[in-house]
Amino acid sequence: MKRLNLWLIILLILGAIFVDLPKLPFDLKVPRTQVNLNNYLDKFPLKLGLDLQGGSQLVLETQMDKIEAANKDNALESAKQVIEKRVNLYGVSEAVVQTSKVGDSRRILVELPGLKDASSAAELVGKTAQLEFKELPASPSGEIASTGLTGADLKKASVTFGDASTQSGPQVAIEFTPEGASKFAEITKRNVGKPVAIFLDDQLVSAPTVQQEIIGGNAVITGQFTTEEAKNLSIQLNAGALPVPIKILEQRSIGPTLGQESINKSFIAGGIGLVIIALYMIFSYGILGLIADLALMIYALFVFAIFKTGLFILPPFTLTLAGIAGFILSIGMAVDANILIFERMKEEVRWGKSKKIALELGFNRAWSSIWASNVSSLMTAAILYGFGTSVVKGFAITLAIGVLVSMFTAIVISRTFLRMIVR
Repeated sequence: MKRLNLWLIILLILGAIFVDLPKLPFDLKVPRTQVNLNNYLDKFPLKLGLDLQGGSQLVLETQMDKIEAANKDNALESAKQVIEKRVNLYGVSEAVVQTSKVGDSRRILVELPGLKDASSAAELVGKTAQLEFKELPASPSGEIASTGLTGADLKKASVTFGDASTQSGPQVAIEFTPEGASKFAEITKRNVGKPVAIFLDDQLVSAPTVQQEIIGGNAVITGQFTTEEAKNLSIQLNAGALPVPIKILEQRSIGPTLGQESINKSFIAGGIGLVIIALYMIFSYGILGLIADLALMIYALFVFAIFKTGLFILPPFTLTLAGIAGFILSIGMAVDANILIFERMKEEVRWGKSKKIALELGFNRAWSSIWASNVSSLMTAAILYGFGTSVVKGFAITLAIGVLVSMFTAIVISRTFLRMIVR
């Protein structure tokens, strides 16, 4: 088992180095082959947030004067989803779109990393959502026909649930204005058995098939929806049913110079912290501290690799200045477990135990304290993520990753290395 742990650690270290290492300024060929390892490096670039790589930031205010008070929150969420969709179509990666309330004002903050032209971004997101119902052609060569039925004719959309007499499961109920109901009745009458497409900002949202002529202005869109899918569809429909004009309060471009300066200063701060911790551990614990320092360097390799890959399970993390702060803080926390273990080992040796027995007892008896301290840190990170803004969430995520990886390096890596030395 000990040998297996050692080989596992070696493989993880090599994998982390492969992910973290940038392209080298020289060729790195495998002996007796033409394979250049440099071609396989830097395949996982680190994604940087707006504060580190620059981009555009917009502050938008929604105009809610003509919307009833009960519908204002729904209208705000609808506007947010429309803007998110437009940003994704623009091709901006790692964009942040979030809402806020300032008194009676409802605002939307849009951050577009890497996009330097704030004016084009403002033109993209500052339009009122356009909802339209269209008839699909009978043949592929035909043209989509406008029906004249738009978001102005739709009162609202909401999620409902069917019963045993109809189709069960989540559904989307739609209600039209009197004028809209008349238009909808004519459309459904001539399209029985055919789909009627719903477009939002010229993008297809849904194309339900008409089962019968619908009179009265109330209809239900059925399908194999999950509750979340039905909710998203109702929000998209309400985006057109509750047209929210958007006013641009602020637009600015953030240059990459400030971001690069922040990165440089963060690396300097992290490096200084790492050196101070390393010297303290060696001075206080000798060879044990040296092992802890080695585990700390491996910890930094692992965390950086997780940021870049998301462990190939989650999307790669977008690193912000707050995230770097969380990472630097976790460097100091990463040695907490080692200190608890080493102090416990010293006590066992003072009580007459051999070094080998003291090693095992130190790890076993310090585990409850390590577990409690790290779980409390993870709970704090979870609360920050659940209730914080995007900046706070970035800090919480990096802190949580740091805590989890520090537990692994202290319990598995440090223990394996110390067992080898004691033996």
